[in-house]
Amino acid sequence: MSRRSQTEEMTAHLRSLKRYALVLARNSADADDLVQETLLRALSAAETFREGADMRVWLFRIMHNAHVSSGRRAQTRAAYLDAQSTLETPAAPATQHDRLEVKAVIEALDRLPEPQREAVALMALEDIRYADAAKVLGVPLGTFMSRISRGREALRRLVEGAGRNQPTPEGAKA
Repeated sequence: MSRRSQTEEMTAHLRSLKRYALVLARNSADADDLVQETLLRALSAAETFREGADMRVWLFRIMHNAHVSSGRRAQTRAAYLDAQSTLETPAAPATQHDRLEVKAVIEALDRLPEPQREAVALMALEDIRYADAAKVLGVPLGTFMSRISRGREALRRLVEGAGRNQPTPEGAKA
């Protein structure tokens, strides 16, 4: 694959990289830096890309390694609302109830341990296969499956707990 075609393929994955970077970095500015670092590393190591391999998985792996090596785990918590600007807008405006549900899910996702949050984010946002997601995170498939299972269960419990704490609408019976 020529350098030009590699660059074009990398460019085609920018939205996916941005979404995953937002999950890792937790704010838009740090996510942009992480995407830039990923692309720089990918371009400088372009000769290591195996012909026929999945470019998106390769880029996600580079991003994950860049995130881990930069020590971004200690970053302050930021709202995932910045992610909404990069995602497609819904066909119809969300109702207040929908916004509360989305906010509860985002807050619950933010409370998961990082390995579980990364696993859930890859599956929920990127529609990536389990085996490829495990490669991105550099863990065995069984470990990834365990993380996704525990992460989904913890997320479900956190969201259900948040739902019970929501005030009931005026005039509604509890």
